[in-house]
Amino acid sequence: MSPLQSIPGPPLDYVPAPEHFKLPPGMNFGGVPGIAINSRGHIFLLHRGSDPLMEFDADGNFIRAFGDGMFDRPHGLRIDGDDNIWATDVGGHVVYKFNPEGRIVMVLGVRGRPGEWHEYGHLRLFHEPNDVLVGANGDFFVLQGHGKGESCVMKFDRDGIFIKTWGKKGKAPGEFDLPHSIVMDARGLLYIADRNNARIQVFDADGTFIREMKTPGTPCGLYISPDQHLYLAHGHVGQLIKLDLNGNVLGVAGSQGKGLGQFGEAHYLAMSARGEIFVTDTLNWRVQRYVRK
Repeated sequence: MSPLQSIPGPPLDYVPAPEHFKLPPGMNFGGVPGIAINSRGHIFLLHRGSDPLMEFDADGNFIRAFGDGMFDRPHGLRIDGDDNIWATDVGGHVVYKFNPEGRIVMVLGVRGRPGEWHEYGHLRLFHEPNDVLVGANGDFFVLQGHGKGESCVMKFDRDGIFIKTWGKKGKAPGEFDLPHSIVMDARGLLYIADRNNARIQVFDADGTFIREMKTPGTPCGLYISPDQHLYLAHGHVGQLIKLDLNGNVLGVAGSQGKGLGQFGEAHYLAMSARGEIFVTDTLNWRVQRYVRK
């Protein structure tokens, strides 16, 4: 099956709208891999340029930018229930936790040093961390492996103490080939976009395999809405797809290209309290906004 095969389905009940982020004069986005929205409705973007973390209000007004010089290749961005900001650096091999004011409160891994364990044995290292998810109890999960590092999931407690890992490179249940995005449903089950295996795998919080959902192409970013629908950013195919939690396709939008509603690589996504869907694009260096029909 071609990795660029579109997923068929009914039209999504969303349409693309003009992008509305207002940047200061002379400032631009680089490739945009990550997006997250906090409890105030503020939109945070992670991009591959100067001042890689940017904050906007719900109307797209620029508030601040920070993080310059801290990243080698920014990748994943999440905001937890306390509005802490988590960012992964797939090139620098670190995961950062910032408080809501933007100050670092935890660094996981050692920048520029891919590996498994620090030589003194007290720090778990990463090799290409892709995405991070924080559970309701503070435990968090890091996906690793973007083509060079071993494909696996790592679990830590709220204080950053390593608990366990599961998975390896492969095609069998519980194995991965580039685990790219992770989300959790209301029951505490984990949904992981296993990109190069063209599937979404479901686990409990201890890593027990539950089931898988096949998706043609390369599933990149996942988001679970408050009404428990799964939204998928379908990579280089350039689609935004709505699924139920069993993997049934409920709606499809988007295509490849440079125009409105088109993508170079639909990477990660998030939904605002207004019901807008924002999809980042690493190749077209922008964010697409979708609104309900």
